[in-house]
Amino acid sequence: MWDFLTEHWRDGVEIIILAALAYHGYLFFRATRGASILTGLLVLLLSLALISLLLDLSVISGLLQRFSVFLAIALVIIFQPELRRVLAELGSSRIFSFNRPDPEALDVLMEAMQQLSSRRCGALFALKRGIDLKPYAESGVEMDAVITVELITTIFHPKTSLHDGGAIIDQGRLAAAGCVFPVSQKDIQDRAIGLRHRAGMGISEETDAIALVVSEESGALSLCYQGKLEHDLELDELRQRINEILNEGSGGSHTDAQPEGSHSHELGASI
Repeated sequence: MWDFLTEHWRDGVEIIILAALAYHGYLFFRATRGASILTGLLVLLLSLALISLLLDLSVISGLLQRFSVFLAIALVIIFQPELRRVLAELGSSRIFSFNRPDPEALDVLMEAMQQLSSRRCGALFALKRGIDLKPYAESGVEMDAVITVELITTIFHPKTSLHDGGAIIDQGRLAAAGCVFPVSQKDIQDRAIGLRHRAGMGISEETDAIALVVSEESGALSLCYQGKLEHDLELDELRQRINEILNEGSGGSHTDAQPEGSHSHELGASI
């Protein structure tokens, strides 16, 4: 047994690495729009391969071998947004990132969101983490201002020219406002989820930012992270979830556990 282990231990390591990659790949891609396309392609190809093997259909077998090259290219195109996000997150790992939140600025932001919620003023924020949000900041008005309740409530007042866009928070400062965020294309049946929520989901799909949304219709507070929307959170729940995500790089891994007593529901986890 010992001789077998010393001779084949590399095979065991390869199996473990491939299994881990396959498992995490499944967890990541199962919630995407392309998941159903990938499932359909795999079912079709496996069915054709099995039929050609059982009936010894040489022509179909040859076509399948040649089609595999085009399939690989098609998968890259289908999952291009997801692959780009994965590579961006790897390149901006918390190991290489020193962008830490400012607790005082976060307190001010929570107070401003509470006031906006009570007034039914819609708002959208993106909290920068590791991935640079400069391209999105350039689509709006760059400010680099100290965060105050008065400034935020003024920006998102319905009569101002910047209220329709998103605001970017970077290291406790308001980096830009009136920014255009990408809109998520995920299929969501809940009609209470509007364009502002989809923009929050979109920026969290494209980057590792945390998006915060104040609903204009109901005043509900929501959080978007990794393309998932946690809707209708209480202010304390929202602050707790932000701290959990911001602190995950200092030793913990992200979990989908909700704060105790939370009545929020998560959207965007499936299609």
